[in-house]
Amino acid sequence: MADPYQNNYYHQGRGDAYGTYGEGGGQDGYGYQADYPAQEEDAASDATEGHDEEDQMYEGEYQGIPHPDETKASQRAARTKSRGGASAASELQELSEQYENIMEDCGHGKFQWTLFMVLGLALMADGVECFVVAFVLPSAEKDLCLSNAEKGTLGLVVFLSMMVGAFLWGGLADKLGRKKCLVVALAINCVFAFLSSFAQGYGFFLFFRLLSGIGIGGTIPIVYTYFAEFLQMDKRGEHLSWLCMFWMMGGIYASFTAWGIIPRYGWGFSMGTEFQFHSWRVFVLVAALPAIASLVGLTFMPESPRFLLENAKHDEAWMILKQVHDTNWRAKGQPEKVFTVTHIKAPKTAEDEFIEIQAATGTPVQRWAVRSLTLCKLVLKNVASLLSVELRFATLYMAILWFCMAFSYYGLSVWFPDMIKHLQYEEYEARVKVFHKERVENFHFNFSLENQIHKEGEYIRDKFINIEMISVKFEDSLFEDCHFENIRSTDTVFENCTIRSTVFTNTDLWEERFIDCKLENTTFEHNKHGCHLDIKEENDVLIYLVSFLGSLAVLPGNIISALFMEKIGRVKIIGGSMLISAGCTFLLFLTFSQSAIIALQCLFCGVSVAAWNGIEVVTVELYPASKRATAFGVLNALCKLAAVLGSSIFASFVGITKAVPILLSFVALVGGGLVALRLPDTREKILL
Repeated sequence: MADPYQNNYYHQGRGDAYGTYGEGGGQDGYGYQADYPAQEEDAASDATEGHDEEDQMYEGEYQGIPHPDETKASQRAARTKSRGGASAASELQELSEQYENIMEDCGHGKFQWTLFMVLGLALMADGVECFVVAFVLPSAEKDLCLSNAEKGTLGLVVFLSMMVGAFLWGGLADKLGRKKCLVVALAINCVFAFLSSFAQGYGFFLFFRLLSGIGIGGTIPIVYTYFAEFLQMDKRGEHLSWLCMFWMMGGIYASFTAWGIIPRYGWGFSMGTEFQFHSWRVFVLVAALPAIASLVGLTFMPESPRFLLENAKHDEAWMILKQVHDTNWRAKGQPEKVFTVTHIKAPKTAEDEFIEIQAATGTPVQRWAVRSLTLCKLVLKNVASLLSVELRFATLYMAILWFCMAFSYYGLSVWFPDMIKHLQYEEYEARVKVFHKERVENFHFNFSLENQIHKEGEYIRDKFINIEMISVKFEDSLFEDCHFENIRSTDTVFENCTIRSTVFTNTDLWEERFIDCKLENTTFEHNKHGCHLDIKEENDVLIYLVSFLGSLAVLPGNIISALFMEKIGRVKIIGGSMLISAGCTFLLFLTFSQSAIIALQCLFCGVSVAAWNGIEVVTVELYPASKRATAFGVLNALCKLAAVLGSSIFASFVGITKAVPILLSFVALVGGGLVALRLPDTREKILL
């Protein structure tokens, strides 16, 4: 039999913004034919090969149950009627309805679930990226000798680079393609994450994490846009919500692998003094595995046919839609189902065609420069169109929602563990031992000193050998004829002390540890230097446990929001979840213990994820295909900016007052919840 695809052609109507793909007529440019090539009318079968379904009795006929085809036809007629009151529906609306009809015929099955897993791994990679730096810092700061300012800069750069990535890749995905941009973004993330694990200096590590963040920043805008364009209307909200679970899985994966790898800090190898490879670097490599797996899976996935139709690539779109149809129906045991689409309306895209300089009039570099400049102009034009008359209110409402939610969520995500650390520090300080005016002569200190303050003491001919000093402070004390040997210390200082005829051998007590001290005839021999000598151990188990519990608490909220996204509606889920989350933050005024803060963090994460799911679904549904990824990218970039502001502001109040962070998050969540009520209900809205 001849290739049926060869009988199709693309015809562009005069004066129309849309053309028709394929042969034959049919309502809304959406036609069926019984078999390929076209048969005589009296010989046509019912879109099957090998048998005639009309000869079989529909088993639900006697129960009065409508045939699925009748239900589908009535739904399409209702959609046509609802928008057809006006004399002429917009060309975009016609294409959208036609595409929705095609996706309904393709069904939801094996293809969507395969794509779900591949894109889920990309989303998981984004979730991991948000935790990587926080988990490696306690160990990396020793290898890289990071100051507090450098640690803060590193954490800030991650979110800022993801913000740039979201804006950049979101805009490009509407012009170059969803799959193409996602592949490049993930590849950039994988390459520079790999390089960062081997970086020996702070500058290179910062630079590689910056580029890695720019890559992974494009995943969220593209993943949701890409997946939504393979979903039919009644499946969209639920399955986009299920997709959100992978972000939670990223947090769990990062917490679990970090706990299993990083505490083994003693493991590693070195090549001289210039190259060291410790366990935290292994974690950085393992953290990139979801991105690598997604990148491999994407090589087997097609481009979004909706994007291809927007760019007049009708042949490719038709083939992909046929692939989706055949894959799903074969997996359901109905290989005889034939893809019956013969023609598709599609918009002209002349204004989006890149300007090319002919070979005779310019060099390859010049042509590349013109294409790049044109692409930048088209992306910026698309961004500006988000504030057009038709979209400005939607953009404003969504910007407020994204900002308020991110400001509270990321701010509290930093504040919760910092607050727990502060409570632990206060508890530790409360147990400090104070020694006042003690006089110790000819004594051998062969035991470790921890959490002590010695004031106005006198130490004559004493020996401090082979011991550790942890959080020890000597104030206004005298050391005479003493001997310090093989000392390892952290947070240990000598302030306003007099030190005479004393020898320091093989210790890490260098000049910075002696504040306003008088050193008389004092000798330092074979002093040890380097930030990696610090013996202080961060409470790693707590860091990983809090992150793990917070990520795990998202699971019930994710399940509930997915199951009820279509039944309750996006608006009610967003508004209700944000208001309940505000109530959770207000309860923080009543808590004074670590366990209560952890419990409220879990409750907050579990409730707020439903709002996140609703916001992401609505963002996909409010914008047309030509602007969907761009809008998602801009809003996600705003989200990352809010995350930077929230985490910085909330962290600055730790140890000062908890009232300000609580009130700020409460006001933001209540305000966002009220704004959510102004959003349109997009449950039964066809993707434009």
